[in-house]
Amino acid sequence: MTTRPLDGTTATASAAEQARLDAALRDAAWKDDVPRATALVARGADVNAKDETQQSAYLVATSEGRLALLRLALAHGARVDDKDSWNGTGLIRAAERGHALVVGELLRAGIDRDHVNRIGYQAIHEAVWLGRDTSTYVDTVRVLVAGGVQLDRPSRDEGLTPLQMSRERGFDRLTGALVTATTAEPVKEPDAALLSAAGRGDADGVALALRAGADIEARDGRRRTALLLAATGDHVDAARVLVSMGADPDALDDRHDTPWLVTGVTGSVAMLEALLPAGPDLTIRNRYGGVSVIPASERGHVAYVRRVVQTGIDVNHVNDLGWTALLEAVILGDGGERHQQIVRLLLGAGADPSIADKDGVTALEHARDKGYAAIARIIEKA
Repeated sequence: MTTRPLDGTTATASAAEQARLDAALRDAAWKDDVPRATALVARGADVNAKDETQQSAYLVATSEGRLALLRLALAHGARVDDKDSWNGTGLIRAAERGHALVVGELLRAGIDRDHVNRIGYQAIHEAVWLGRDTSTYVDTVRVLVAGGVQLDRPSRDEGLTPLQMSRERGFDRLTGALVTATTAEPVKEPDAALLSAAGRGDADGVALALRAGADIEARDGRRRTALLLAATGDHVDAARVLVSMGADPDALDDRHDTPWLVTGVTGSVAMLEALLPAGPDLTIRNRYGGVSVIPASERGHVAYVRRVVQTGIDVNHVNDLGWTALLEAVILGDGGERHQQIVRLLLGAGADPSIADKDGVTALEHARDKGYAAIARIIEKA
């Protein structure tokens, strides 16, 4: 145990070191340096410590859309309702910038949904009045709707509701979302409404069902969740609302499909990107024992394979048939340009051409047997 001298020098040194740690953490937050921030928090840096402008690492994460840093801060004691110099919460800051994923994270953390800042705005006001008529802000408004924020309170100075603000700004897309949110009939069976809306790609309907209390992991008769239905139909807007509100990308249905696994079948890069913030388990296997890169390679989804190999997925995973993605691209592909590109992508990502199937036949041997000369040459050069 350290004994503090009467002159207080030990305490002063300790406070100075804490200040340095806290300043370094804020700097890491501004730079979105998650590894450094993690190390600093482990050393005792305070995610709530503010500088002279009332910025903390937690508040920086909210305004700058730093989702990983926000999760780090929330896991280490972030004061979720802390205020900035404008007496604004992190929710207001995130909504102003159109950070829908951060908005959803904060709502699920229990932040004050309807706090009014120093200029008389709630988060929903800032998303509309200070936002733009883009997908980013439409997502943000839908997530705020799903999270149950007030929709009819006028701003202090303008005296405008969010819908009136949207019309004043000439924002057709935001206006459409807000009209639906404020005029739709009450949702009577939220779980069923959620599944139906996700299945038909109705993102506004998804938001309203969640607002009405739907279980985000509700299942249909085939054990499919709303997110799985959205992924199957490639309804990306609906999926983004669901992911922002915490939907599970790994929820298995009765066919052992998950939202993430389905992307390998559909080949949707947009859906892949929508699901990645949810942290899908890349090792979950489909009913054939394969990971998502395998069906994508078989089906010739070039853009998907190009993106998914950047996630760290195991390109040498062997499914229950004894095939890797490379083997499937050759055995079940057509030998054409798409599959040639996929073979190049897989090899470039570390696919091992020496891995043979259950009969001991390699991808190169299969290519030769099928007369896929171009693919055979690609593999020979690997």
